[in-house]
Amino acid sequence: MPGKNSEEACLELEAVMNEYSDMVYRIALTRLRHVQDAEDAYQETFLTYYRKNRSFADEAHRKAWLIRVTLNCCKRELAKRAKHSALPLEETDAAAEMRFDDPVISAVMELPETLRTAVELHYFEGLTAKETASLLRTSEAAVYMRLARGRSLLREKLEGDTDL
Repeated sequence: MPGKNSEEACLELEAVMNEYSDMVYRIALTRLRHVQDAEDAYQETFLTYYRKNRSFADEAHRKAWLIRVTLNCCKRELAKRAKHSALPLEETDAAAEMRFDDPVISAVMELPETLRTAVELHYFEGLTAKETASLLRTSEAAVYMRLARGRSLLREKLEGDTDL
């Protein structure tokens, strides 16, 4: 990190990665649905953190910043995929094999992206509706609506599964 000596910068980055690595990877994997792409977004997120040398008001601000950077990395990757939509056969097979053992996680993964993002940030990452709205750059009311619609679709999906 430019304003710090190399050792301080590495120690800070290591501490931040220890604290937030699971969250960043989980968000990237649920967005991108490919392990390799999620790993790339994970690395890009922490590389951006290292390069930007930002100061944060508190840990909540740092966490929100990391979530926003992760979501942006995922958006760039999805845009790149759309532009180059032809996938090699082995990647198509790998994507088809990706399944989640937990029926709730599987149901969440099937939600439309806007609903899935709101549900994931609120229920899995523990953000408030206000924090989620800020990250998604939308209103708090929109977040509440997305959460309600997401819960409704999840209820329909999970009540329809008889093997639970």
